[in-house]
Formats: sequence, C-alpha cells, structure tokens
Amino acid sequence: MPENKEKAKDRPEKIYYTIGEVARIFNQNTSLIRFWEKEFSIIKPNKNKKGNRLFTQQDLDNFHIIYHLVKERGYTLSGARQYLKNHPDKIQTDLEILKKLKSIKMSLEELRKNLS
Repeated sequence: MPENKEKAKDRPEKIYYTIGEVARIFNQNTSLIRFWEKEFSIIKPNKNKKGNRLFTQQDLDNFHIIYHLVKERGYTLSGARQYLKNHPDKIQTDLEILKKLKSIKMSLEELRKNLS
C-alpha cells in the first residue's frame, strides 16, 4: 500500500494537495503522478494561477485505486483503464476495502512493534 512514510491518520484532511505531497504519499516520483494524470481521465486536478496542480481528496482516492491496480495487482495501464471503465460501481467499494485493509495493516504493525 502507499504511504510508507506518511500515515493517513497522522495527515490532517486538506482541501488540496500539491503534486509533491501526492508523490510522497504514494512514495513515487512526481513524473509518475503527472503521467497517471494524463493516462487516467478520473484524475482531474485543479490548477492555480501559476499552473501548479492541486489535487483533491477525490483525486487521492482515485490514485489509490490506480496504484492498487497497477502497482499491487500488476495491471497494465490499459488493463487498469479498462477495469475502471467496466466497473465504475465497484470503484467506491474497492476504495473502502483498500482503506480498511490499510487500517488493519497499520494496527497489526503497531501491535507487532509493541510486542517487540
């Protein structure tokens, strides 16, 4: 799962995230974030007057789904786009499952740390 360096529960809910923040959350390069933005129409950042990308929580949620499909399940970009197109109703369910699994993983890691 993403967020190796930042834990979601430690990060305050924000309205907008910069591309650098998104890259850190997913432990990826900003170039990959820009690339996925171009490849997946569900990523729609706002831009400020300087042209900097400002990602919303919805964009982050969509990145989570894309990250899961591409990096964890091994989908090609084409396969991930097809999955998103063919299963729009499953996307929200998948996201909720991913968040629950991440929460469980963090709890288990904390428990293991406390037992050591």
